[in-house]
Amino acid sequence: MTDRIETLLNEGVRDKVYPGAVWAVGDSGGIRARGTTGVLDPDEPEAPMRSDTVFDAASLTKILAVWSSIGALWEDSVLDLDQPLGSFWPEVEGRPLGQVTARHLLTHTAGVPLRAQLKNLYGTDPQAIRRGVLHEERHRPPGEAVEYTDRAALILGYLAEHLSGQPLDQVAAARTWQPLGMGSTRFGPLPDQIVPRCAPTELDPETDTHLKGTAHDFSARLLGGVCGIAGVFTALDDLAGFLRYMLDPATAPAEAGFGPEWTAYSLTVQTNGLEPARGLFWHPAPGTSDEQDVWVHYGFTGTGMWISPTADRWAVLLTNKLYYTRDRQPLTDIRNTFRELAFA
Repeated sequence: MTDRIETLLNEGVRDKVYPGAVWAVGDSGGIRARGTTGVLDPDEPEAPMRSDTVFDAASLTKILAVWSSIGALWEDSVLDLDQPLGSFWPEVEGRPLGQVTARHLLTHTAGVPLRAQLKNLYGTDPQAIRRGVLHEERHRPPGEAVEYTDRAALILGYLAEHLSGQPLDQVAAARTWQPLGMGSTRFGPLPDQIVPRCAPTELDPETDTHLKGTAHDFSARLLGGVCGIAGVFTALDDLAGFLRYMLDPATAPAEAGFGPEWTAYSLTVQTNGLEPARGLFWHPAPGTSDEQDVWVHYGFTGTGMWISPTADRWAVLLTNKLYYTRDRQPLTDIRNTFRELAFA
């Protein structure tokens, strides 16, 4: 397996799908195979990609910060997934969002607008953006269709803040990252001492330099780096610990926020026959069968992680493909082959 994965990922560097990659495959006992390839930054070709490289996680934020925090609140019996938000959240009472449930948001069936477009709709003030997002009209009834939207995570991040009384970054750190020893995981912008080991992403037209230590996602930058959509930075060992804990909660202290019930519940189809099938923020990996039970979440910068309780296996692939292009297909092909090799 290792040789075939290394060959695959080396070809991705050669073909300029990404400057470099970090990967690992493991189980509830820990990491079983790992490797790196390519360079951290093509402008510094003498600096190789390293196992402790920090990556802009992009939409993995939805799992690392939002899904985990909502899970902790659910495990604490603070949140009922099927209670309409307007019945307990004053900010959305009497608003279109008030008829939506947390389950609708976690399965992308809430009927909320499909694109964030925060600045164009609501300006640049964070409080005005929050009001606008929470008061916006739906474009269809909840439960009617599965439509992926960043707004779902943004709203759930606001919900976690309301229920916990803390900003999202503090909730995630206290309930998940600190208990699991995820010392490299945090919302950006990154401190100066960490930036040198951060993988750069896309070119910033305002500075004509590649973003490094600052979130690529404009919504995250607009909101100061912290939001449910994106903005988290992380490293391989942190994700390995996170996924290992999902398979075996005994690997972490009891004070860790979300637990085995939340994991097991989330990694089941929750969309009642609607397509594409979704769990709770996780979704079945393309091309896998029910027997394989492989669940995945991706980040637009080139990150991805997979987990299968049935196989007692997880996998992580971290790249900075966004350095070269926003085209998804070349990395999609590599991801699918990587998953096939990792879960063979």
